[in-house]
Amino acid sequence: MSYNSNFDVDSVMEILGTVNEKYQDGSPEDEALRIAAVALLYVRDIQKLDEYREYFRKFYIPAIESVIVSQTFATRDEADTWLSSGKAREGELVRVAGQGFRVITARKGKGLMFLRTPLPEEME
Repeated sequence: MSYNSNFDVDSVMEILGTVNEKYQDGSPEDEALRIAAVALLYVRDIQKLDEYREYFRKFYIPAIESVIVSQTFATRDEADTWLSSGKAREGELVRVAGQGFRVITARKGKGLMFLRTPLPEEME
Protein backbone atom coordinates (compact mmCIF):
# COMPACT_ATOMS: atom_id res chain seq x y z
CA MET A 1 0.00 0.00 0.00
CA SER A 2 1.33 3.45 -0.82
CA TYR A 3 0.95 6.39 1.51
CA ASN A 4 0.65 10.08 0.68
CA SER A 5 3.77 11.81 1.99
CA ASN A 6 2.23 15.14 1.01
CA PHE A 7 -0.55 14.76 3.58
CA ASP A 8 -2.47 17.75 4.92
CA VAL A 9 -1.53 18.25 8.59
CA ASP A 10 -4.86 19.87 9.46
CA SER A 11 -6.80 16.96 7.97
CA VAL A 12 -4.66 14.49 9.90
CA MET A 13 -5.28 16.45 13.11
CA GLU A 14 -9.05 16.38 12.51
CA ILE A 15 -8.98 12.62 11.95
CA LEU A 16 -6.88 12.06 15.06
CA GLY A 17 -9.41 14.12 17.01
CA THR A 18 -12.30 12.06 15.65
CA VAL A 19 -10.54 8.81 16.51
CA ASN A 20 -9.64 10.12 19.97
CA GLU A 21 -13.31 10.83 20.76
CA LYS A 22 -13.82 7.05 20.97
CA TYR A 23 -11.46 6.74 23.94
CA GLN A 24 -11.79 7.84 27.52
CA ASP A 25 -9.64 10.77 28.67
CA GLY A 26 -6.47 9.48 30.26
CA SER A 27 -6.64 6.06 28.62
CA PRO A 28 -3.48 4.68 26.98
CA GLU A 29 -5.09 5.22 23.55
CA ASP A 30 -5.93 8.85 24.42
CA GLU A 31 -2.36 9.43 25.53
CA ALA A 32 -0.86 7.82 22.40
CA LEU A 33 -3.07 9.84 20.05
CA ARG A 34 -2.27 13.09 21.88
CA ILE A 35 1.47 12.36 21.74
CA ALA A 36 1.27 11.64 18.00
CA ALA A 37 -0.77 14.80 17.34
CA VAL A 38 1.54 17.06 19.33
CA ALA A 39 4.62 15.53 17.66
CA LEU A 40 3.17 16.34 14.25
CA LEU A 41 2.34 19.89 15.30
CA TYR A 42 5.84 20.30 16.72
CA VAL A 43 7.45 19.21 13.45
CA ARG A 44 5.31 21.74 11.60
CA ASP A 45 5.97 24.53 14.13
CA ILE A 46 9.75 24.17 13.93
CA GLN A 47 9.44 24.22 10.13
CA LYS A 48 10.77 20.70 9.60
CA LEU A 49 7.66 19.34 7.90
CA ASP A 50 9.40 18.94 4.53
CA GLU A 51 12.16 16.88 6.17
CA TYR A 52 9.54 14.78 7.93
CA ARG A 53 7.66 14.24 4.67
CA GLU A 54 10.87 12.90 3.07
CA TYR A 55 11.49 10.64 6.08
CA PHE A 56 7.87 9.43 5.91
CA ARG A 57 8.18 8.75 2.17
CA LYS A 58 11.39 6.76 2.61
CA PHE A 59 9.93 4.86 5.56
CA TYR A 60 6.91 3.62 3.60
CA ILE A 61 8.28 3.25 0.08
CA PRO A 62 10.19 0.02 -0.29
CA ALA A 63 13.74 0.48 -1.53
CA ILE A 64 12.89 -1.43 -4.69
CA GLU A 65 10.44 1.31 -5.70
CA SER A 66 12.98 4.07 -5.20
CA VAL A 67 15.40 2.66 -7.80
CA ILE A 68 15.32 5.10 -10.69
CA VAL A 69 16.61 4.22 -14.14
CA SER A 70 17.70 7.44 -15.84
CA GLN A 71 18.04 6.09 -19.39
CA THR A 72 16.87 3.04 -21.33
CA PHE A 73 18.63 1.75 -24.43
CA ALA A 74 17.62 -1.04 -26.78
CA THR A 75 21.22 -2.00 -27.57
CA ARG A 76 24.67 -1.78 -26.05
CA ASP A 77 25.80 0.29 -29.07
CA GLU A 78 23.18 2.95 -28.28
CA ALA A 79 24.27 2.97 -24.64
CA ASP A 80 27.96 3.28 -25.54
CA THR A 81 27.19 6.19 -27.87
CA TRP A 82 25.35 7.97 -25.04
CA LEU A 83 28.17 7.19 -22.60
CA SER A 84 30.78 8.73 -24.89
CA SER A 85 28.56 11.76 -25.71
CA GLY A 86 29.41 13.49 -22.44
CA LYS A 87 25.77 13.43 -21.26
CA ALA A 88 26.28 10.54 -18.82
CA ARG A 89 26.94 11.29 -15.15
CA GLU A 90 28.72 9.08 -12.68
CA GLY A 91 26.26 7.11 -10.55
CA GLU A 92 23.43 7.03 -13.09
CA LEU A 93 21.59 3.74 -13.40
CA VAL A 94 20.64 2.74 -16.95
CA ARG A 95 18.84 -0.15 -18.62
CA VAL A 96 20.52 -1.69 -21.65
CA ALA A 97 18.61 -4.42 -23.48
CA GLY A 98 16.72 -5.21 -20.26
CA GLN A 99 19.78 -5.29 -18.01
CA GLY A 100 20.90 -2.73 -15.43
CA PHE A 101 24.22 -0.91 -15.48
CA ARG A 102 25.68 1.84 -13.28
CA VAL A 103 27.85 4.58 -14.81
CA ILE A 104 31.21 4.63 -13.04
CA THR A 105 34.62 6.22 -13.54
CA ALA A 106 36.80 4.01 -15.69
CA ARG A 107 39.99 2.52 -14.32
CA LYS A 108 42.81 5.00 -13.97
CA GLY A 109 40.21 7.80 -14.01
CA LYS A 110 39.94 8.00 -17.78
CA GLY A 111 36.35 8.58 -18.78
CA LEU A 112 33.27 6.63 -17.78
CA MET A 113 32.24 3.01 -18.19
CA PHE A 114 29.33 0.72 -17.35
CA LEU A 115 29.34 -1.58 -14.35
CA ARG A 116 26.77 -4.40 -14.44
CA THR A 117 24.23 -3.65 -11.71
CA PRO A 118 21.12 -5.86 -11.75
CA LEU A 119 17.81 -4.01 -11.58
CA PRO A 120 15.19 -5.04 -9.02
CA GLU A 121 13.09 -6.78 -11.68
CA GLU A 122 16.13 -8.87 -12.64
CA MET A 123 16.42 -10.12 -9.06
CA GLU A 124 12.88 -11.50 -8.86
